[in-house]
Amino acid sequence: MTAMLASDLPLPRIGRGKVRDIYAAGDDRVLLVATDRVSAFDVVMAETIPMKGAVLTQISAFWFNELEGVVPHHVISANADEIIEQVPALKGHRGEILGRAMLCRATSVFPIECVIRGYLSGSAWKEYAAHGTLAGEKLPAGLVESCKLEPAIFSPATKAETGHDENITIARMREIVGEDIAYTLESMTRAVYTLGEELAREQGIIIADTKFEFGRDKAGRIILIDEVMTPDSSRFWAVDAYKPGRPQPSFDKQPLRDYLDAERRAGRWNGEAPPPPLPAEVVDATSKRYLEAYRRITGRELKIA
Repeated sequence: MTAMLASDLPLPRIGRGKVRDIYAAGDDRVLLVATDRVSAFDVVMAETIPMKGAVLTQISAFWFNELEGVVPHHVISANADEIIEQVPALKGHRGEILGRAMLCRATSVFPIECVIRGYLSGSAWKEYAAHGTLAGEKLPAGLVESCKLEPAIFSPATKAETGHDENITIARMREIVGEDIAYTLESMTRAVYTLGEELAREQGIIIADTKFEFGRDKAGRIILIDEVMTPDSSRFWAVDAYKPGRPQPSFDKQPLRDYLDAERRAGRWNGEAPPPPLPAEVVDATSKRYLEAYRRITGRELKIA
């Protein structure tokens, strides 16, 4: 599979994120194409990470399949041949969409990142350590870094076009989307996370936290959209290496973050674009980390054909 920095398909492109290119595919459908772009510290790297886009798409496809009957979602197909059958304009572009594209129902997206935290880590730990709160709301005293939160904490955030999303209170979320929708989004978030956390743990992975997006389709249903429990949207830890009271090694782009951190400490990078060039060994290590996350979550090797 050839690494992809950007896609170029014969469909109207309606969006381009840090990783995904979004195309209109007619009849209230969109095509999501996960490229091999990678970002860290809100900066997109010049290099690609081979197989990353396929990993993100195929992990999401795995979860959407597992979630049938749990929550409604937007996926129509993640199979290249089925997608081409439904979108004939893509005939001749099978190699570009193979493994990395999902045909989905179009939705009106709610402007909320539905974050759920099963463990106290990352920005949540930093806020708690400083103030004893999460998004300004008090948490119990005496918690340690990476400890399990029971029950898991629903911690919404506003979606940011650039930079970091901003944690908000549930009360603020209700003001933005309304009380009924806020209740539905939290309930669906908890249902998806509960299933995902249980299945992943059976495969030796802790999903410490993750975030979901939801939208309303043309029939008025609230449905799960975008990616689901991937290394880009979640914090994955190994069950056998977990130890509360310290940071945990993650199954994601940690090799990339470690390299960039070293470059900043050495004064060779100021943390803004353009980023420093990535050595081949960092690219390779990051690619292998994504592939290992796929293998652990699904229980099989990633094969694209």
